[in-house]
Amino acid sequence: MKIFSEAEQQRITEAVEAAERFTSGEIRICIEKTCSEPVLDRAANYFKKLEMDQTVLRNGVLIYVATADHQFAIIGDAGINRVVPHDFWNETKNAMLEEFKAGNLAGGIITGINMAGKQLQTYFPYLDDDKNELPDDISFMDGK
Repeated sequence: MKIFSEAEQQRITEAVEAAERFTSGEIRICIEKTCSEPVLDRAANYFKKLEMDQTVLRNGVLIYVATADHQFAIIGDAGINRVVPHDFWNETKNAMLEEFKAGNLAGGIITGINMAGKQLQTYFPYLDDDKNELPDDISFMDGK
């Protein structure tokens, strides 16, 4: 699935790495062409499939985008959901949507990464014994 240029993929991966540098939290990006169920359900299914619910502190964040359907969701695990401001996910979604509307898919995703990363840094700072629990690259899914 050729959604991003090599440079855009690199920028997204580097944004994840940079966001995670100062937190014990984990951020994943999941991209597919179409969404075959309600977008939040789809994101939740991939959250589990990508084992994001297995982090020690339950502080994973998934950004899911169905490109052809123009749908997306950003969801967090129980640990981060307990501590972020009640309107955080909607604010993040709105900021991402502004970039998407301007035709900047990679920029919208990076906006979401940066916003989630700041919250993760606040509530889940980097620990000396921290290890990267999940891959930082983009997960391209085939819709199955």
